[in-house]
Amino acid sequence: MNEMFLLKLGEIVLKGLNRFSFENRLKSNVAHRLRPYGKFRVYIIQSTMYVEPEGEGCDLDGAWEACKNVFGVVNLCRCRPCEKTLDAVYQAVIDYLGGELSQARSFKVESKRADKAFPMTSIQISQEIGGRLAEAFPEIAVDVHHPDYTVYVEIRDRSGYVHGPAEKGAGGLPTGVAGRAAVLLSGGIDSPVAAYMMAKRGLELESIHFFSYPYTSEQAKEKVIELARLVSRYCGRMTIRVVGFTEIQEAIRDHCPEEYFTLIMRRFMMRIAERIAAADGCGCLITGESLGQVASQTMQAMAVTGAVCRMPVFRPVIGMDKEEIITIARKIHTMDTSILPYEDCCTVFTPRHPKTKPVLAEIEAVEAVLDVEALIQRAIEKTTTEHVMY
Repeated sequence: MNEMFLLKLGEIVLKGLNRFSFENRLKSNVAHRLRPYGKFRVYIIQSTMYVEPEGEGCDLDGAWEACKNVFGVVNLCRCRPCEKTLDAVYQAVIDYLGGELSQARSFKVESKRADKAFPMTSIQISQEIGGRLAEAFPEIAVDVHHPDYTVYVEIRDRSGYVHGPAEKGAGGLPTGVAGRAAVLLSGGIDSPVAAYMMAKRGLELESIHFFSYPYTSEQAKEKVIELARLVSRYCGRMTIRVVGFTEIQEAIRDHCPEEYFTLIMRRFMMRIAERIAAADGCGCLITGESLGQVASQTMQAMAVTGAVCRMPVFRPVIGMDKEEIITIARKIHTMDTSILPYEDCCTVFTPRHPKTKPVLAEIEAVEAVLDVEALIQRAIEKTTTEHVMY
């Protein structure tokens, strides 16, 4: 075997008696993500996941990129396994890392001896391998404090492993360990970021999108489907429920005062989303609301719109400003899609002077002219389903 991956676990290692279930979920998630790239053996020993290709046909580059986006992994490295002897370790460093090492101005060797039966300490291993490398590369200085390149040697139970600097993983908790949730996914910047943040805490996600054809275009719907696909890069495959919302918005326009349009619309969204989420086994809703960002996201407005739900509503970007949200959107590659000029249903029939400090009793009185239950039922019956995977 010429190359394999070592994936270091994150906060899973802090778990107690339930740690085994977290590790099993992570193994399952990694194995699932690797299927398109060939056959791999995946197992965990001493807080490290080993990913070994089985056969010559594996796409290691594709598998590597997939592993970098799996929640639950704090960092990872590509490595060369070898026998647990100094000669084998040294030869593995020369063969596997020699090209990168030769380009450096200085280096050091850092060793970890997880196998305590090995007769040398970590410091002794580093000194011996470092000394040999200094003789082999006399033009490269040894710098144990601020090296240009670090050679890592790990002596573990089954083998020795050599690798260069590790890369940062996705962090968080394995997808699915915290249950299932539904995210209200618009075509904007905020809701995909909210979805990503809650997926990072172990939630398996589905999306609910409200579509108001012909006031919003097919391109607007395709934009949201693409956003869901981009988020699925981190949380795995995703189901999207597309709710036809035109009839409800027209009823609100025709029968309710303009200043309440957005608030009543969002109350309908929350009711419908909760019913769909409950039917799909979800335990909470997720929105991209940020306090004070728009008129419908004041404290009073969110209290009014959330009052229709019994299910918990998570708002992970609630305390973030726009620049902070945009930074994450760029990191997860949703920004360019979010800013495409296809507007979602939240821009339909926008009031000129929206109510920013609504009173619940007033909203309920205004809504009384609508056949709320019938409108909700027809919207749910017309809901369509899409499936996406990155």
